[in-house]
Amino acid sequence: MRSRSASADADEDPFDAGSAQGRGILHQPMAVWATAGASVVAFMGIGLVDPILPSIAKGLDASPSQVSLLFTSYFLITAVAMLVTGFVSSRIGGRKTLLVGLALVIVFAALSGTASSVNELVGFRAGWGLGNALFVSTALAVIVGAANPVEPRAGGRRSSGSATAILLYESALGLGMACGPLLGAVLGDMKWRYPFFGTAVLMAVGFLAISVFLREQPTPARKTSLLDPVKALGHGGLASAAASAFFYNYAFFTVLAFTPFVLNMTPYKSGAVFFAWGLLLAVFSVLVAPRLQERYGSLRVLAASLALMGADLVLLGYGSHTTAIVCTIVSGAFIGVNNTVYTELALGVSPAPRPVASAGYNFVRWFAAAAAPYLAPKIEEWSDIHMPFVVAALAAVVGAGIIVVRRSALTLQAEQLEPAHAAQDSVGVFANEPAAAQTTPHHAAGGSRAN
Repeated sequence: MRSRSASADADEDPFDAGSAQGRGILHQPMAVWATAGASVVAFMGIGLVDPILPSIAKGLDASPSQVSLLFTSYFLITAVAMLVTGFVSSRIGGRKTLLVGLALVIVFAALSGTASSVNELVGFRAGWGLGNALFVSTALAVIVGAANPVEPRAGGRRSSGSATAILLYESALGLGMACGPLLGAVLGDMKWRYPFFGTAVLMAVGFLAISVFLREQPTPARKTSLLDPVKALGHGGLASAAASAFFYNYAFFTVLAFTPFVLNMTPYKSGAVFFAWGLLLAVFSVLVAPRLQERYGSLRVLAASLALMGADLVLLGYGSHTTAIVCTIVSGAFIGVNNTVYTELALGVSPAPRPVASAGYNFVRWFAAAAAPYLAPKIEEWSDIHMPFVVAALAAVVGAGIIVVRRSALTLQAEQLEPAHAAQDSVGVFANEPAAAQTTPHHAAGGSRAN
């Protein structure tokens, strides 16, 4: 899917590409770094509670299934809010939408630290999910608009701004996923409430950075309606990507939300496990996935990664405690690859404007993220501790099956789609550069090798 040049360029580090003859991926406007930095903290909020889930359960006298609602309420609101984000940002602008989202996260993260019951905490996490949805969905569009394309070395191909943006966004996701459990462990070892207050402080820093470095942007000529993301799912390719991602996200969030109870470790040890998991996620998302895509094709890579993730989850469920720790960490590699390819599919597989396509795709997949944390403990109650991982493994395999069966619908015609996407997204308006400078036809979210 990703546009890359011949084999010589495939060996380049994405962060170094272009450094000899122009701008590399690290040479970006401050608006990009401010948004990416706040995105890191936003993604930290997802895994922040992982190491302290048992502590929260003990502190609030709650069962694992009750505590798992911290994820369910968060992602259920996030899913529904995906229909609202485009509606809001197309009317008040991306900068104001980011700031509103950050403000909500700051307020509800701080309130989460004051909760006196699990029901209060679940409710505050729901408000946090609304703020995160407004921020995260808009942040990707902002980074797409602001990111500088990567200039190639001699004989290479110029990587488009959107391809660069995906790398930056996935870097923020991976770093946030890695640092969230670490922050949760360090602060949560003192008291389970402290990670929530810490997140509120970090998000306040992000709020200030975006206020200073990201200028106001023009609103789109056409306002996005609440139903546009749903209508975008009428495209067979986007619907297939969303359906596959739904099953993948069920597997993903079974690992994230249920595994801490299975490992039953101290906050520090659990934080260390998920920190290693997050590092693998980041490395494979940003450095390994592009090389695998170039060599084997994105759809083959995605189907294989999902199948291997399924096998890993079975081992996690039936192995010893040490095996479960290793398999938890290793799952980060598969999740990193999957996240990168799915993001590219969502942004480039259909002719819908990227923000609209992304909202429709996320609307579907976040429902699975809401379901898995609730269903996994219930499945354990109904059967045994192994079965939640078997169900998650089957979900990953179903996701792979959809990719294989719907391969033709998922094959991109990126050469035709990229110019239209660039125009729709007003590429360059955030970076104080003329849009025309970045609308040359390139592969963006996809490429000619989609099989």
